[in-house]
Amino acid sequence: MTTNHRRTLLGTALALILSTLAAGPAAAQTAYPNKPVRLIVPFVPGGVTDASGRLIADALGKRLGQQVIVDNKPGASGNIGAAQAAQAPADGYTLLLGFDGTLVINPHIFAKVPFDTQKDFTPIGKIGDATLILVAHPGVPVKTLQDVIALSKKQPLAYGTSGIGGTPHVAGEMLAQRTGAQLEHVPYKGGGQALTDVMGGSIPLVYTAVASAHAHVKAGKLKAIAVSSARRSSSLPDVPTFAEAGVPDFVVDSWVGLLAPAATPPAIVARLNTELNAVLNDPGVRDKLAVLGIEPTPGTPDQFRVAMQRDFAAYGPIVKKAGIRLD
Repeated sequence: MTTNHRRTLLGTALALILSTLAAGPAAAQTAYPNKPVRLIVPFVPGGVTDASGRLIADALGKRLGQQVIVDNKPGASGNIGAAQAAQAPADGYTLLLGFDGTLVINPHIFAKVPFDTQKDFTPIGKIGDATLILVAHPGVPVKTLQDVIALSKKQPLAYGTSGIGGTPHVAGEMLAQRTGAQLEHVPYKGGGQALTDVMGGSIPLVYTAVASAHAHVKAGKLKAIAVSSARRSSSLPDVPTFAEAGVPDFVVDSWVGLLAPAATPPAIVARLNTELNAVLNDPGVRDKLAVLGIEPTPGTPDQFRVAMQRDFAAYGPIVKKAGIRLD
């Protein structure tokens, strides 16, 4: 065999090796997913968060060509499920349905949480915002948010929420701190009982999701005061925002989003984000989310990351000043 022949064979072999190495990552990316994906929902079945997770799982699975299986892991206000997701392999086959209460409020109200929101997760995309609303019993002598604030300074007003440390609770404390309103928190084991009590006259106010209060407002059983979103709710367009009602820059939404364990490959995150956005832009999915009171928010992983960091930083001082603890 001549020297030139050997060189030719070596060159061909080297080219094959290099092409194989170069194709390796691409082949791996193309293959994802090649088995079912698990979506951890850190709450019990049946609630709004769980329902949104199942809706997204079904639609996302159809786009990925693999089943996305919902795995409910409730406990400790979502901490247990979130911790399991954080500790899972970063291969794209375990995802977390993230909730603002768990990820950006719990770290401030628990002495210790079994995960680090900003280090243990890779954001994929925010699914949507659930608009919150302050409502009153029809017999309370108020019409506007300013009326509520003024009346509370004469006689402290109780407001009910779905529980200690939830987004409605933090929003109520934020309102008190920003305006000087004298508000007394009454926690319930769910928003439904709080609404029952305000309609029965046991408490004057409730801070809850628009989806929960909508029918009662329309029926005249509740008086809508204001929504704490950046824009008015499409389902209650006559109700002003807190900013319009005289409290500038007051925006508190309850959100839900999709995350993966930290170090999940960027190509997999990009694929999941692309498919999630396609799902959120589907009219049928949007209509179903609207029934749950969730406004879809397609976007990038970085936009979701920035939103999480903003809320994490904003809620910490409010929780600390209010002395909210769950140990």
